[in-house]
Amino acid sequence: MSERRGEPERGQGSPGAPVARPLSALEERVVEEVCAARDELVALVSELVAYDTTARLPGEPPRAEAQLQRALAARLRALGAEPDLWEPAPTGAGTRLVPAGLDFVGRPQLAAVLPGAGGGPSLLLNGHIDAVSAEPREQWASDPFVVSEREGILYGRGVNDMKGGIACLVVALEALRRCDVRLRGDVVFCTNTDEESSGAGGFACVEHGVRADAGLCAEPTAFAAWIACRGMVNPIITIPGRPAHAEMPQPHWREGGGVNPIEKLPLLLAAAQELRTDWRRRPDHQHPLLAPGDFVPTIVHAGEWSVTYPAKLVMHCDVQFLPGGERDDEGRSVEREVRAKLDAAAAQDDWLAEHPLEWEWETVTLPAEIPADHPLVQVALQAGADLGRPGSPAGLNSWHDAATFTQHGTPTFSYGPGGFDTAHAIDERVAVADLVDYSAAVALIAMRFCGTA
Repeated sequence: MSERRGEPERGQGSPGAPVARPLSALEERVVEEVCAARDELVALVSELVAYDTTARLPGEPPRAEAQLQRALAARLRALGAEPDLWEPAPTGAGTRLVPAGLDFVGRPQLAAVLPGAGGGPSLLLNGHIDAVSAEPREQWASDPFVVSEREGILYGRGVNDMKGGIACLVVALEALRRCDVRLRGDVVFCTNTDEESSGAGGFACVEHGVRADAGLCAEPTAFAAWIACRGMVNPIITIPGRPAHAEMPQPHWREGGGVNPIEKLPLLLAAAQELRTDWRRRPDHQHPLLAPGDFVPTIVHAGEWSVTYPAKLVMHCDVQFLPGGERDDEGRSVEREVRAKLDAAAAQDDWLAEHPLEWEWETVTLPAEIPADHPLVQVALQAGADLGRPGSPAGLNSWHDAATFTQHGTPTFSYGPGGFDTAHAIDERVAVADLVDYSAAVALIAMRFCGTA
């Protein structure tokens, strides 16, 4: 934590960022309590990382999600909450927000309400417990599931994204309890699965009734406030071919000759490039905090035998789009534009004109944003500034669970320690000082937003 707490630090923050202010005597005591819990915080991060909660796909068995959630529930129970641990039934009927075939057996969600004294707004504190794969593990300097501290830096899968942030939320609440701080508003603590793979865990939580007046997610934002994010749809496009011997000259396809779908792929890639160039220029794809919409081919599969024309080529794509306007229709207007563009390109080829592309759309994650002047955003940025961690409103070009809570009535943004530069990376890391400062900031945010009795 900055030794100059209460004073603005030169060269940091941004125009319009809050100016640091002195803490009250009670706030100073709470911050000192968080600092004193430094080793306890590191121990909790280490415990959470040791649970293998690697993101899973439909059909894969559960990992250690239940053990992690039970460990968190025990900490919340000690604070006087009544944790709700539940395994959602198959959810998402009539929506594309949940992947087909996904279940939550052995993978509970957790919500717990710490009741306030009354008279203050409620605050959601959220985090996702899943982490991306640690493979290839042999490239790590140390075991990714055993936290290693080196020169004040923690290393391990999830220390940054975002088990470190979750631990900070818990330690902040425990510090408030030890200082006998009684909040007026309720604190709703919620940890969910499936953020990394689909967003289905957060959706299950809002379907279960998890709500608050406003909320924050402990994503690694480096003390910025991610108030906006892009959404995404994922088309799977199949280019049909006609198998034939690759080493034999082929007649025209109308005369029974083979067709290699790999040779048709450049048509679609050129159309995709035209579309992304158009989006970069169009006013409806501009946002002050986010990059324009984009179209990115990510996976291509083709071929059954090395001397045979493939029967088909299958391409998976990631299409990102901005919040607002007609795009708030679960991405269907974006889908229509993408399909029209690529179908038109395919129609220029005589084979594809008569053997059209096949389309499948996987799940969609929806974009969202909240105003930069939302009271909780301002409270969070002020708390950071007061602790020597100035930040400003920002956007996430990817997606986060905050969007789901926002879409379902709880204005939510991400605000957390560290930075996104080591998320998903080999030797993922976060500074202990960042974790301590963030935990202190969360304690201040709860006091200032919920009010104290």
